[in-house]
Amino acid sequence: MISRLQSSAVNGIDGYCVQVEVDAQPAADAGRFCIVGLPDTAVRESVQRVTSALRNSHFFLPGETLVTVNLAPADVKKQGAGFDLPIAIGLQIALQVNYKEREIPREFRRRVPINLHEWCLVGELALDGAVRGVRGILPQAVAARDAGIKYLMVSSENAEEASVVEDLAVYAVSTLADAWAVLSARESFLPVQPQAMPETVEMNADFADVKGQPYARRAMEIAAAGGHNLLMSGSPGSGKSMLATRLPGILPFLTQEESLTTSKIHSVCGLLPGGKGLLRTRPFRAPHHTISDVGLMGGGSNITPGEITLAHNGVLFLDELPEFSRRTLETLRQPLESGVVTISRASGSMDFPCSFMLLAAMNPCPCGYLGDPRRNCRCSQAEILRYRRKISGPLLDRFDMVIEVPPVDPASLLNKPDGESSAVIRARVLAARERQLARYAGSGITCNARLTGSMLRRYCPLSPSQQDMLLTAVEQFSLSARAFDRILRVARTIADLAGHELPTDNDLFEAIQFRQFESALRA
Repeated sequence: MISRLQSSAVNGIDGYCVQVEVDAQPAADAGRFCIVGLPDTAVRESVQRVTSALRNSHFFLPGETLVTVNLAPADVKKQGAGFDLPIAIGLQIALQVNYKEREIPREFRRRVPINLHEWCLVGELALDGAVRGVRGILPQAVAARDAGIKYLMVSSENAEEASVVEDLAVYAVSTLADAWAVLSARESFLPVQPQAMPETVEMNADFADVKGQPYARRAMEIAAAGGHNLLMSGSPGSGKSMLATRLPGILPFLTQEESLTTSKIHSVCGLLPGGKGLLRTRPFRAPHHTISDVGLMGGGSNITPGEITLAHNGVLFLDELPEFSRRTLETLRQPLESGVVTISRASGSMDFPCSFMLLAAMNPCPCGYLGDPRRNCRCSQAEILRYRRKISGPLLDRFDMVIEVPPVDPASLLNKPDGESSAVIRARVLAARERQLARYAGSGITCNARLTGSMLRRYCPLSPSQQDMLLTAVEQFSLSARAFDRILRVARTIADLAGHELPTDNDLFEAIQFRQFESALRA
């Protein structure tokens, strides 16, 4: 008899079901154990883990046995150690059935589970029979649920993560013996109950700690309200990084759909915090400027998501922007427009979502003190131009706002912060986002930064005087057609923050101001 069990694996950021077929027959001489179905190295090495786990857990495992494991579909490469548990259970079932009862010592005879077609088993085995967690259990749980599976068995490490999937009973096990006991007598074990999502999330970084910088604070609020890309230029110590780290605290929480997608991505990469199910706060990714193209965009021999996908539905912060490789920065241009990155390799291609806010910071020159009233800049004009030209015009065009962050007055450092707290700012951001959600209901657009050209003309019409104002600014600052649209999107967000039905002259003027510094960087 061949035993058949259901398991699952991950392809990109999505899970898919895998059928594990195990055949175990008595052999005349020394036994053999082989796995077929395009297994990778980790799957092939499960032979040693499974056999040691079975012996150390006191299961029946004769030496003269021919064991064949097939992982179907056979034409898809299988990766990871999550097949250990279903292979071990399937092997023991096959041995209990195929060997005559008198051939099995009494202490090894076990009740064979039934109705295994309703189960999906995922887990890595230690040599002593302990069941370890695996990456990507959340998308695998979703795939199992969608395939009609009723019960999912995982390690205790993965239980909280998997339990957030509705209409799927999740059973947590710590050892191989526990797994067999659950399958044999399910009525004596209870599934894991998902934890309720907290109503509030504590943020450690607060805008109340920021001293001065009212212009930059206003820009951060507008960026958060409309999902806009923002570039800050300023001297070292002016507060650019401090402002950036406080942006997540004023962003709205993830919606249920956004939370599921974002949590799946972090689950696949092994970055989902332990003891939590779905993420609620928006991700904030801040890679170092030495990051490679693959690290930023994703890829590798086994294609995995990069930083821009990990920042999906959140913020990607690039500090010291000109220090990044020019080639690496240029790869951002297409994903910023489409919200999707396609990774192509000889084995095939894969699409990853990457709809994120791009937040960047840079110094005004190589030494960092150009325009600083207290320190002299040591850079030549040629060095300044060479430094700024590391950021191409097309990439600079993809920022909705480009602002200068001036140095902080030392005297203000002795005073108490007089700015608003993140909670107060966030309340205005949420109100603006709610207006946008109501306005664009049913269109798939969630914020002003994602408005298409036709929607922009519809929801942000300009009066003749406003048209003249905008055209004058475009000509004066030598802005592109893309920058033209981005000014309109920012103006629409400023109007939403103020509760205006349509952008006023002041709203449009303020939006233009946030592009004024761009011309200095292009010089």
